[in-house]
Amino acid sequence: MSTFKGMDRRRFLAGAAALLAGAANAQTAGKINLRFSDVTTADAPRSVALVQTFARDIGEEFNFQPYFGGVLYKQGTELVAVQRGNLEMANLPPSDFANQAPEFDILGAAYVVRDAAHLDRIFKSDVGEAFRKAAREKLGVVILAPAYYGMRQVNIKGKKKIRTPEDLAGVKLRMPAGEGWQLLGRSLGANPVPVAYAETYTALQTGVIDGQDNPLVNDKLMKFYEVTNQIVLTGHNVGFGMLIVRANLFDSLSPAQQQRMMAAAQKAFAGSNAEYLRQEQELLAFFKAQGLDIYTPDVKAFQAYAQRQYLQSPLSRSWPPGMLERINAL
Repeated sequence: MSTFKGMDRRRFLAGAAALLAGAANAQTAGKINLRFSDVTTADAPRSVALVQTFARDIGEEFNFQPYFGGVLYKQGTELVAVQRGNLEMANLPPSDFANQAPEFDILGAAYVVRDAAHLDRIFKSDVGEAFRKAAREKLGVVILAPAYYGMRQVNIKGKKKIRTPEDLAGVKLRMPAGEGWQLLGRSLGANPVPVAYAETYTALQTGVIDGQDNPLVNDKLMKFYEVTNQIVLTGHNVGFGMLIVRANLFDSLSPAQQQRMMAAAQKAFAGSNAEYLRQEQELLAFFKAQGLDIYTPDVKAFQAYAQRQYLQSPLSRSWPPGMLERINAL
C-alpha cells in the first residue's frame, strides 16, 4: 500500500509548517539552509516526497525550507531567484530552462517524452548528461533528478466531442506564459491563452478560457473538474520538473553531502513517480463519477499535427542536431 495513501492531511501540513517555523533558528544552529519554492500544493505527491523523504535523507546538517503554492515566488520567476542567490532550490519544467538555454525546449515539446519510464531512461542516459552539463554551464544550476507529474490531458468545458486537432479550433486553452507553452497549445489546434496556474479555476469559471491541460492529479488537486465537462485523453505531453540546486552551493558541499543530496532526490521522486502513476489510474474512475465525459481522441492525428507545428516553428531550430533521434531511440 502506498505510503501516501491515507495520510493525515492536517498532520502533514502541520509538519510542513513546523519546518518553515524552524527556518529562523537554522543559521544559529549552523545548518545549511535550502529554501525551496514550487507553485504546486503542499499535498501533491512530489511535495510530500520532498518533505517526508528528501528533507530527511539529506542529513541533519541541512535545513530544508519548502514553500508551496507559489507563496514565495510566482511561476516562472524561480530560476532567476536561484541564480541571484535569493533561493537555493526549485523544481522547474523544461520551458523555464529554455528561456535562457533554448535547447531545453525539446523536452517540453508535444509527444517527445513519451511516458514516465521514457523520462527515467532519458535522464539515466548520455542525453540526460548533456542536459545536466548545459544546466550547469549556462544556467549555474545542478539538476538533481527529474520529477514526473503525470501525462497532460486536455480538460475543457462544453459537450462538443474532440476527435482531431481541428475540433479544438477557436477553443481558448489555458497555457502558462512563455512561447514554448504557447506553441504547445497551438500544436494541439487550440487558441492558447496565458493564465497563471493559481488563476486557472476562476478563469474557467468566468469564461476567460474554455479549457486547460494538466496531469489528472493536478485536475483533482485544483478542482478543475468542478468547472469543466470533458477530459480528452490526448496524452500530448509528459508533465515533469527538474529539481535544481544552485551550482556554487552544491560545489561548496563535501563529496559525501553531494552524493547524499543526489540520492535523496532520486529516492524521493521514485516514490512520488509511483504515486502519480497509481493516482492517474484511480482518477479516471473519480472523474467519471463526477459526471465528466472521458474519452480518447484520434491520438495519431494529434501527433501528426503537433509534429508539423513544431517543425514549422523557429523554436525547433534551437533543438540540438540529432537530439530528437537520440531521445526517440531510448
